Amino acid sequence: MTRRVVITGMGTINPLGLSVDEYWRRLAHGESGIGMLTRFPNETMSSRIGGQVRDFDWMPYFKDQKMARRLDRSIVYAHVAACQAMQDSGIEGKFDPERAGSIIATGMGGVGTFESDTKVMVERGHKRVSPFFIPMILPNTVAAYFAIENNLQGPNYTILSACASANHSMGEAYEIIKRGTADVMFTGGAEAAMVEVIYAGFANMKALSTRNDDPKGASRPWDKGRDGFVMGEGGAVLVLEELEHAKARGAKIYAEFAGYGMGCDAHHITAPCEDGAGGYRAMRDALRSAGMNPGDIDLVNAHGTSTPRGDVGETLAIKRAFGDHAKQLMVHSTKSMIGHLLGAAGAVEAIAAMMALCKNVVHPTINQVEADPECDLDYVPNQAREKSVRTVLSNSFGFGGHNATLIFKKFG
Repeated sequence: MTRRVVITGMGTINPLGLSVDEYWRRLAHGESGIGMLTRFPNETMSSRIGGQVRDFDWMPYFKDQKMARRLDRSIVYAHVAACQAMQDSGIEGKFDPERAGSIIATGMGGVGTFESDTKVMVERGHKRVSPFFIPMILPNTVAAYFAIENNLQGPNYTILSACASANHSMGEAYEIIKRGTADVMFTGGAEAAMVEVIYAGFANMKALSTRNDDPKGASRPWDKGRDGFVMGEGGAVLVLEELEHAKARGAKIYAEFAGYGMGCDAHHITAPCEDGAGGYRAMRDALRSAGMNPGDIDLVNAHGTSTPRGDVGETLAIKRAFGDHAKQLMVHSTKSMIGHLLGAAGAVEAIAAMMALCKNVVHPTINQVEADPECDLDYVPNQAREKSVRTVLSNSFGFGGHNATLIFKKFG
């Protein structure tokens, strides 16, 4: 018998909020979380804007508060989001530890710690490097730390596939439950790459928007005036649970995880296929995984980064995957409001998908001012839309040609 997988808990911190409720309220109102960068000196950089998580007290989320003070922000963001998801799900103490695990992604890992300790070594010598340096920079610590504090003895690892990392992680957690290896998985992504050297690298490769005089209008997917993506940070974690396990404990169910597709462009280390072929194959395979036809999908939460080539390629991929139905689809970009959270992007966007299914409200793509003739789908411009949503397909595409697509549907 096929094991069905449902979502029973969610947590997030991101540029729009420190909880799912705050995030959704601002997302549905079309608010932007983008502003001027304050984390590091940037006066000489071509781009000086981003989506930063506001300061907050994360200590109450940790059992070992002494260790919490040493953690890289990427681990903190993952842990806080996972704790929120656990509380939301009501699952604490209601699972077999050997059949519960965590797969939490990151695209960069502990780069903030890497940068700061490197400066310490250069300025003060190698003996001043922290003994916690190695575990703080290891990408897998974002998944391991939550498992350690919560006795999750089942599958535990981190997937790193650039901006597709979170979707790959959620997809693999889904497959683990389907095949019977676990009953409960905490999964999503976290990213804290808002550090000087990383930002400089993206700026110097001319990937970032330089609309410094208008931060809130800088992320504008599919708009003719788009000029690059805006970096964001944060984390999001979902609780995936085998259906009968969830029903047995009387869990609330947000939605059902219905399908997963993935693949590689095999094209270029950073640039996507101009015709969107890789994205098309991921969507095609996700539909096959879900046993769905193109006409079964109501909404696409697009990768939608606001890059000139990427937005055109994804539009072409959607048209190829959905054929005539593409013109009936709603397509939107969460990144228009929070920027691009790199390895965490898919997880934060999955929560937007959950809310669309539960609330029957589709958040807008903001900053739609002038239509790009090459991007001619329904991008839900500027205003949220009240609409019955039965199914959502969510795309994440990453440098290296990584593509991962998920499908969620109303439970019932």
